[in-house]
Parts: sequence; structure tokens; C-alpha cells
Amino acid sequence: MRINSYIAKATGLGRRTVDKRIQNGAVKVNGALPQIGQSIEPGDVVQLEGKAIKPPAKSQTIMLHKPIGYVCSRNGQGSSTIYDLIPKEFSDLKPVGRLDKDSSGLLLLTNDGHFSNQLTHPRYKKQKVYKVAINKPLESSDNKTIATTGVNIGDNRPSSFQLRPLDKAGRQWQATLEEGRNRQIRKTFAALGYKVQKLHRISFGDYKLNKLPVGSYELINGLNKAEY
Repeated sequence: MRINSYIAKATGLGRRTVDKRIQNGAVKVNGALPQIGQSIEPGDVVQLEGKAIKPPAKSQTIMLHKPIGYVCSRNGQGSSTIYDLIPKEFSDLKPVGRLDKDSSGLLLLTNDGHFSNQLTHPRYKKQKVYKVAINKPLESSDNKTIATTGVNIGDNRPSSFQLRPLDKAGRQWQATLEEGRNRQIRKTFAALGYKVQKLHRISFGDYKLNKLPVGSYELINGLNKAEY
């Protein structure tokens, strides 16, 4: 396996980022500085910034239908966690992006850093689709603002995504976005004076929730769809 692929799988860093780390001397193989494109053989010890790293022996990815009321962390601090819903054999898997406690729907968990990066890095433009319910009808001017100029939500750039109506009352919407900023949909509507009452993710990249029951999971082979 090429060294940049090896490190990407172990860490989730992009391959170009890995190549830069190699050029900067942050990587060692068996105690020596490697070359870009070098192959990693069984028994080689790879270190990144002095710490030994290794990809998982077996890549695993699951799709979970997260219920409302569960947090995406191991320590729920009094709340139920998504790890209460899956067998212990998957306890080392990490969420690919997150859903907050009050949100539900499709959540991917994996132990493959490169797979996670393929889904979350902005350059890959993986779409995420949500069903959103708000507390009052959305004004057409606010819809236009969200879709065009975007909304200031207090970070480094305006928040913008596409909305499609799901009812005639203007309170049920389908939101499609390619970003993964913290609580982006909720903050966007809040900045315009609306409250999100329901947020449910139905797809992420090539993966769709379909009829997977609430609280259930299924094992998938993520590399077949997301990377190759």
C-alpha cells in the first residue's frame, strides 16, 4: 500500500495533506524519513509526528437510524448515546459527521479514516439531505436569501443551501447541502427568526436511509460507494 493511502486510512487526512506532511518531515517509516509514493510493507512502523499509526485490520462501516434523544459521543453525561444502540463489536467506530441530540436519521459510523474523509471533506461535495419542520411559514424572501446570498450564522462565511417545499403551508422543507458546519440548519433558520422543530437526515452522499427502522443499523461496505 502506498504511504499516503496507509496514513489516510489510519488518520482520515487527505492524501495531498499526507504528502505535505511527508515533505515537511512529520512522517517516519522505521525511524527514517520516507519518500512520497513509497510502499508500506508488512512489519513497517509508520509514525506521524512521533506517534505510531496503523490502519484498522478490517474496515467496517455501519448505517444507523439515529433516534431523537441520543448523542453522538461515548460519554453521554446523563444522556443516551448512539453506542447504546449498536453491539460492542462496533464500539470502536466513529461517526462520520454528527447529528445533535434533537435530530434524527441517517448516521454513518466507520473505523476507516480515509472513507470518512471522502464523505466529509468539502472538496468532494457530498450532498446531505434533510427533512426540516419549522415553527411558522417560511417567507419567500428568506428562502431566497438562504439559497443565494446566504445567512450569517456567526462563523467565517454565510450559510447557504437549497430548500424544496414539502407542504403548502411553508413549514415543511427538504434541505440539501454540501457542508457540515456545526448545527448549520438550525442556526440558519434561527438567524432569520425561525425555530427548527424537527430535523431528520434522509441521505448522505450515496447512502439513503430508506426503510431502516428507527434505532436499527445495518453493516455496509462503504468503500464500494464512497471512494472507488
